[in-house]
Amino acid sequence: MPCGPQEIASLFLFEKLSPEQLGRLCTEGRVERFDVGPVYTEGDPATCFYVMIEGTVVLARRVGGDDVEVSRTSQRGVYAGAMQAYLGDQVPQTYTNSMRVTEPTRFFVLPAQSFADIMREWFPMAAHLLEGLFFGSKNTQRAIGQRERLLALGSLSAGLTHELNNPAAAAVRATAALRERVGKMRHKLAVIAQGPYPREVIAGLIDIQERTAERVAKAPTLSPLEASDREDELADWLDDHGITEGWRVAPTFVQAGLDTDWLEQVAAAVDEDILPGAIGWLNYTVETELLMDEINDSTTRISHLVDAAKQYSQLDRAPHRVVDVHELLDSTLLMLSGKIGPGVRVVKDYDRSLPDVPAYPAELNQVWTNLIDNAVFAIGSTGGEGELTVRTAREGDRLLVEFRDTGPGIPADVRSRIFDPFFTTKPVGEGTGLGLDISWRIVVSKHHGSLQVESVPGDTRFQVLLPLTAPEIGEFPETDTTEEDSA
Repeated sequence: MPCGPQEIASLFLFEKLSPEQLGRLCTEGRVERFDVGPVYTEGDPATCFYVMIEGTVVLARRVGGDDVEVSRTSQRGVYAGAMQAYLGDQVPQTYTNSMRVTEPTRFFVLPAQSFADIMREWFPMAAHLLEGLFFGSKNTQRAIGQRERLLALGSLSAGLTHELNNPAAAAVRATAALRERVGKMRHKLAVIAQGPYPREVIAGLIDIQERTAERVAKAPTLSPLEASDREDELADWLDDHGITEGWRVAPTFVQAGLDTDWLEQVAAAVDEDILPGAIGWLNYTVETELLMDEINDSTTRISHLVDAAKQYSQLDRAPHRVVDVHELLDSTLLMLSGKIGPGVRVVKDYDRSLPDVPAYPAELNQVWTNLIDNAVFAIGSTGGEGELTVRTAREGDRLLVEFRDTGPGIPADVRSRIFDPFFTTKPVGEGTGLGLDISWRIVVSKHHGSLQVESVPGDTRFQVLLPLTAPEIGEFPETDTTEEDSA
């Protein structure tokens, strides 16, 4: 269609241009009419810069397999398309959104190369400033993102150190006590061996010792009331059989699963005069077994924590693989347990029937960390007491991971900005404003999923939806967060 300098001069983008400049625009550009339908598609080579003269445009971004509308306007002069053409080959020149029209619409269309040449010739200072702003913002975002990862790593390291310290200290204490008990058991065995006891009696004691050790390994779990009743029963039996301070021995025997029937078998197997010594020897045996169980539990706990740390960091694993999200969630919750604190009750509502999904697990762990950290902060802002629910479910052909907290909620006036880079509601020094931005890019741009939020006071839910199958998951793009989709 004819390009009239007077008409394009009425557009706010060009209103300050000279007649010569308007003439050049009409020479190098064109006016084009589009019927209802698409104008260009996200990801295609960015070949043109569009300025709407009249009509209605809709801009959309690709989220998973869906096009999500981000803007709809009929304002004359709005622009979209190859807005980064002035950067040349410094950035990929592709459309960052899709544009369609809902009624016959006229655009002034300028080829991307002409737009880049005009920007550099007519506005050299502005072009340099925009270039500096673009790359400066990216570098700042990258640096602060790295700082946030380091801060998170430091927090996780502190929590992991605390979690490792408890079982390690327990193992050290149990080892020292075990050394003492083994020494006393050797002494007691020497006393028995030096006595005038037939070989058969000593063999019977050793047999009882072996069976006692086996019984410790199978000790039942008793309620406090049941344990108290059994302790009283054992203490009475020991007193009746002349065992001094039987009340000291009774709790150990109860913990080992021994009862009066077992003690009757011991009494029947030895003479009455050596029964106190036999009971003392068996007590050391039981204490030794219990201490070894404690050491085993402590070292198993340490091993479990180390495995969780490896699971969280995904060391020695492929960056992209098929994973069970529940394993990732459990390792993240364990790593953050020190930060979550005793005031936050964690509820796991997992659908264990869900299949594994293709993903970048280390980066999903980063998403879980950010969302859990935000939930704990929200609960802490209301006094530190609350509930965090982590739920998984299937929604059609996608897997849902939901984080629900009982914090104060997200005010409606800021809800639309929470995924913007550098936006934070935390006090100065406590947040960089990149956690949700990074999470959104990991989930949406890298995994072709979606991240959304629903919030009312006392019930805030961040919902991550991941494809159960992915035809091809690309590399983490350098998503531009400094450019607007449309002016």
